Amino acid sequence: MARREQGHPSDAIPRARRRLRSPERQREIVLAVVDLAREAGPEGITTQAIAERVGVTHGALFRHFPDKNAIWAAVFDWVREALGDAVGAAFAAGGTPLQTLERVFLAHVAFVARHPGVARILYHELQRPVGSPAQARVRTMVGGYRKRLGALMADAKAAGQFPVQLDEEIAAALVVGTVQGLLMQATLSGGERGMASAARKTWPLLIDGMRGAPATSASRARRRARPSAREARSSSLR
Repeated sequence: MARREQGHPSDAIPRARRRLRSPERQREIVLAVVDLAREAGPEGITTQAIAERVGVTHGALFRHFPDKNAIWAAVFDWVREALGDAVGAAFAAGGTPLQTLERVFLAHVAFVARHPGVARILYHELQRPVGSPAQARVRTMVGGYRKRLGALMADAKAAGQFPVQLDEEIAAALVVGTVQGLLMQATLSGGERGMASAARKTWPLLIDGMRGAPATSASRARRRARPSAREARSSSLR
C-alpha cells in the first residue's frame, strides 16, 4: 500500500461535520474504503478520495491513522471481523452439516451483496506480489475460512450426506469460488440485489455436483426436449 499522501489543496471542509470519537471516525473511514472499492477498485483509492467520501479534510484523515498502510490494515481487520461474524452465526445455528453449509453459503453471499467492495479488495490483494503483510492477513483469513468449510464437509461425509470420495479441500474452494462467481455475474448484470436469489438457485446445483448426483427428472426432460447437435445441423440444411 502506498505511503501517506500529502500536499492536497482541498483541505477545507465543504460542510460542517459532527465531531466523532476516534474509534467511530476510524470505522467510518474503513467503511468509506469498502464503499470506494466497489466503485473504483482498490488500486484507484487515494487518501484524498477517502477524505472526501467521509467529509473531512485530508489532514484530518491522518489524525485517526498514521498513514495509508494503517488504513488498509484497519480495513482488513474489519473484513475479518465482519465476515467472521456473518458466517460465524451461520456455523453456530445448529442443524445437520448440510443445513449448516447452506446457511454459511447464503450468509457469505448476503455479506458480499451488502459489501461488494470486500471481495474486490481481497481478490486484488491476493494478486499482488507475495510477501506483503496485508497479503499474509488475507491468506490467513481465507485459509481459516476454507478449513472451517472443509471440516463441515467432513462432517457431512460422516453423516452420509456426501460421498466418501469427496475431496473436502476442493469442495471448500468450490464454495468460496461460487460466491466470487455470483458477484461477478451480478456486476455484469448491473447490480448485487439479485445475488441472494441467484445463490438460492445455484445451491442445489452446487450440492448435486458435490454429491455426484444423477440428473433430476426435470433436467432429463429438458435434455429430451432440446434437439441434438445432429438434429440441429439437419434442420438448418432443410
